[in-house]
Amino acid sequence: MSRPVCLFTGQWADLPLETLAAKAKSFGYDGLELACWGDHFDVGACNADPGYAKKHWELLQDHGLGSYAISTHLVGQAVCDRIDERHKSILSEEIWGDGDPEGVRTRAAEEMKATARAARAFFDAAPDAVKERLRLTGRTVVNGFTGSPIWHLLYAFPPVTQEQVAAGYAEFAERWQPILAEFESLDVSFALEVHPTEIAFDVATTRRTLAAVHDCAHFGFNFDPSHLGYQGVDYLAFLREFGPRVFNVHVKDVWWSDVPTGIGVFGGHADFGADERFWDFRSPGRGRVDFEGIVRLLNHAGYDGPLTVEWEDPMMDREAGATEAAAFVRRLDFARSNVAFDAAFAE
Repeated sequence: MSRPVCLFTGQWADLPLETLAAKAKSFGYDGLELACWGDHFDVGACNADPGYAKKHWELLQDHGLGSYAISTHLVGQAVCDRIDERHKSILSEEIWGDGDPEGVRTRAAEEMKATARAARAFFDAAPDAVKERLRLTGRTVVNGFTGSPIWHLLYAFPPVTQEQVAAGYAEFAERWQPILAEFESLDVSFALEVHPTEIAFDVATTRRTLAAVHDCAHFGFNFDPSHLGYQGVDYLAFLREFGPRVFNVHVKDVWWSDVPTGIGVFGGHADFGADERFWDFRSPGRGRVDFEGIVRLLNHAGYDGPLTVEWEDPMMDREAGATEAAAFVRRLDFARSNVAFDAAFAE
């Protein structure tokens, strides 16, 4: 059975869900990964209104679409970040409140628990075809970020001690373990998108993150190679080590230079798409990510979830790019063989 080809709605939150659903179907997608902002998925409404999930599924089915995960990157970021004015732009007024950092983190944590409850209600109301796919994966998934209390210590000057780093992982665990307990009680899994600014941003920090939460079975990863490749991180090695922990996959490409550039890997405080950048996100198939290798390793890992385009390319029209990306992913995907290709020689 081929994997569903989906579109993550986070970069399309300027469009009403009904408008985007019609577009996504015309672009060639099977489903949407619903962002918990814009009007795409309202956690509070889903928990308060028994009819919300049913109406949402009706809207999706009217356009021939499914959904296999929801995403709460913005709220998750605030759970253990060092809160500042930047967070105000990504949070609701209710979560931001008066902006007191500890209050913001506390409210964000409660919203994460509420998101687990909403995901349970939403996917319990799913049509049979979606439930069958979820049965194959063995997971109900919420994707997102965790934030990090130690990202600001990344470049070790003024000098950073290992005790400070260890304290950061301990703080992450203290803030996230009650959230994960709620997820576990509802049999919902949280998939961290391994990403700069998060507690896990490469292979080594992913190991430390898992250890911090004692390898919680309901904590895994949303695999997005675009955030690893330009760092010089071996994203195929990530899949070899953590493949069973990959609960969701984002298909996003990235280009990076073979030669030195005027703006290095840290981005030079320049906008995406600026001339001289060392790296930039690209529409799938137009960057340097080895998606063929990724699909083969996903097959080894037994991954049966969706392949979800997170479309970002600062130099390309998004509707043309998203249409091209859907076709690219559909051509890319293939199931693992259940027979040896040379078995006939033994007959």
